[in-house]
Amino acid sequence: MAQPKDPTGSSDKGGMRIDSKLVRELAVLLADNELTEIEVADGDRRIKVKRETHAVFAAAPAAAPALSAPPVPAKEDIGAEPTEVVTGHTVKSPMVGTAFMSPEPGADTFIEVGKPVKAGDTLLIVEAMKVMNPITAPHGGVIKQLLVENGQPVEFDQPLVLIA
Repeated sequence: MAQPKDPTGSSDKGGMRIDSKLVRELAVLLADNELTEIEVADGDRRIKVKRETHAVFAAAPAAAPALSAPPVPAKEDIGAEPTEVVTGHTVKSPMVGTAFMSPEPGADTFIEVGKPVKAGDTLLIVEAMKVMNPITAPHGGVIKQLLVENGQPVEFDQPLVLIA
């Protein structure tokens, strides 16, 4: 005679009792929280639920033989003056945050293109987690280019200012 099936999906044949409802709940938690693995323990019983993540790579389209002419400069490009290459020392962001060009809204900016700065002068502020972090000039020079705008989010090691 067959044994009645337990609604929890467990088996009493000497093996571990598996609560299929709990496994389903854990699977939903994985998906909802974009996790790859979750484990719970209850006394001697441990349940681990994993999902495989497959890296998705965009396949490059098959290259077809190019039968086109070389690019023709746009009307604006013909006879255009070459752009000036700006060189100098790049000051980079030491953290992720938001760049502010003045000490407070409506105040004058710390620096302007073409103006001299001395080593230690504040160039701008990077706000991270409500802390205002002054970014100072590592050496003196003239501001050649501002590479961020006021209120712009910045990443770690992102160029902020060019000093020459």
